[in-house]
Amino acid sequence: MINTLIFDFGDVFINLDKSAIERSLNKLGISTITGEMIETAKVYEKGLISTNEFINSFTKKFPTITNKQFTKAWNSIILDFPEHRLTFIENLASLKKYKLILLSNTNALHIDKVIENMSLKRYCRFKKCFDKFYLSHEIKLRKPDHYIYEFVLNENNLMAKNCFFIDDTKENTDTAKKLGLLTWNNNPEKDDIINLFNNSVLKEF
Repeated sequence: MINTLIFDFGDVFINLDKSAIERSLNKLGISTITGEMIETAKVYEKGLISTNEFINSFTKKFPTITNKQFTKAWNSIILDFPEHRLTFIENLASLKKYKLILLSNTNALHIDKVIENMSLKRYCRFKKCFDKFYLSHEIKLRKPDHYIYEFVLNENNLMAKNCFFIDDTKENTDTAKKLGLLTWNNNPEKDDIINLFNNSVLKEF
């Protein structure tokens, strides 16, 4: 029996433009996103370096770019949070049928931008819906590493077979599935989280 729903954040609740960062950096003269840059971003998402260290890792390599310009480019991925999705999760929380958990790969800069875009009041409404609210840079773990799923299961005394995990990144749902969680790899171009209970897996429970 499913008793716990575990949600990703970006492209599940909040809309993202995942190509925007590269486009924005290209405009600033960074023509290639290297493997080293990607790894630095992953380290930042684990909270293992500070925001200043992260920004400086780019601006030192590209001294013509200011901290403000880089921050704006980095945050260009963050779009809107539709009100109908906030209403959906608030209604679901009010039912108290499931334990609700948020599990997001993110970072301090992006969360600041999310709050700026949706307002602190709406962000607090959203956060209040969840029994646990896990952000990768706060827990020092990142999807799709299996440790992050094991952390969530162990900290909440959960059995994997009783959990349903929703994420738009297939790598993330693949790892969760290997650990025994039921999953939905949603497609943000055609799926909306408000239709969660039309999912064939959930219909069985």
